[in-house]
Amino acid sequence: MPSARNIALTVHELEEGEFYWVLMEAVEDVPGETTHVYTPLEAAPEPYATYSNALVAGVAVMRRLFGPDGKTR
Repeated sequence: MPSARNIALTVHELEEGEFYWVLMEAVEDVPGETTHVYTPLEAAPEPYATYSNALVAGVAVMRRLFGPDGKTR
């Protein structure tokens, strides 16, 4: 069974009223540390009008990439 990937979803407002989702993957885990180093995995090509719309779109991409129960495909 493949191990779980450490994926983060965030939303950035790059210009006022323009929201982009960004998926990032942890590339370095240090045992005993609570911080992680992330690298961008995928990002919205076009902005969304609201934070919530960008967030929902990002979750949809996560589901497409990793399945509804979080398993890698």
